[in-house]
Amino acid sequence: MPHVEPPSEPLPLVVVPGMMCDPSLWAEVDFPEGHPVLHLELGKPDIGALADDLLARVSGPFVVVGLSLGAIVAFEALRRSPERIAGLCVMSTNAGAPRPEQYAAWRAMEGLVDDGRFADAVEQTLPGMFPTPRPSSESAERYRRMARAVGPDAARAQLAAQSTRRDAIDALRGARCPAVVLSGSRDALCPPDFHQVIASALPDAELRTVPDAGHLLPWQEPSAVSDALRDLLGRVRTRPTACPTRPAF
Repeated sequence: MPHVEPPSEPLPLVVVPGMMCDPSLWAEVDFPEGHPVLHLELGKPDIGALADDLLARVSGPFVVVGLSLGAIVAFEALRRSPERIAGLCVMSTNAGAPRPEQYAAWRAMEGLVDDGRFADAVEQTLPGMFPTPRPSSESAERYRRMARAVGPDAARAQLAAQSTRRDAIDALRGARCPAVVLSGSRDALCPPDFHQVIASALPDAELRTVPDAGHLLPWQEPSAVSDALRDLLGRVRTRPTACPTRPAF
C-alpha cells in the first residue's frame, strides 16, 4: 500500500457561483468544518481571465467548488494548473463548447442589458433555474434579489465570458484529483446526460444525480451538496501523495 499523508493544513475551498449568482447561493450549504471557504466573483468578460483569478485566489493546492459558469471557470483552471487542484466539485454545468443557439441567446440577453432592461433579462433566465418553469413566488423573488445584487455590469461581463468558453473534455481527462459531479434530475439547462459526459472524462470522479432538483442545487438541495463536499474531502485526505499518472498512447 502506498504511504498516505493528510494535508498538513485544511485545504481551502474556492467557491465559484453561476451566472447572475452571488455567495448567497451557498447560504444553506454546510461546508466542512475547519476548511477556509473563499468566494470568487465573476466580473471579467473572459473565461481565461476568470480562471487566472481563481488560481490567484489562494496559494498552493485547493479544492474548487463550481456551479454552472463557475464550473466552466474551474474546468479552465484545471486545464492551466491541474497540479494546483486537489479536489473538484462541479454541478449544474456543461463541459461542451457553446452551441449556435446559445450564442444567439447570449447576444439577445446582452442587448436587453445594454438597453437598460436588466430586469427583463433576469426574468428570461428565471424559469430555467428551478425544477419547474413556475417556481413559488418566494423562490422566484429570492432569485431576483440575488440577480439584482450581481447587477447589470457583472451580468454583461458574464454573458461575454460565456462566449469565450471552449470544449473542456481534454482538460478533464488531465485531472489529477478526485472529483464529484452533481446534477439535478430536473435541470432543464444542464440535464443529467451532460454530467455523465463530465464524470466519464474525469479519471477519478463520482457522479451523483439529485432527484427532483433543478439548476440551483445549493438552494434546492443543500444537504446533497454538503454531503458531496464532505465525502470529496475524505477522498482528498486519503489519496496517495504520489498520484498515479495516466498511460500515454
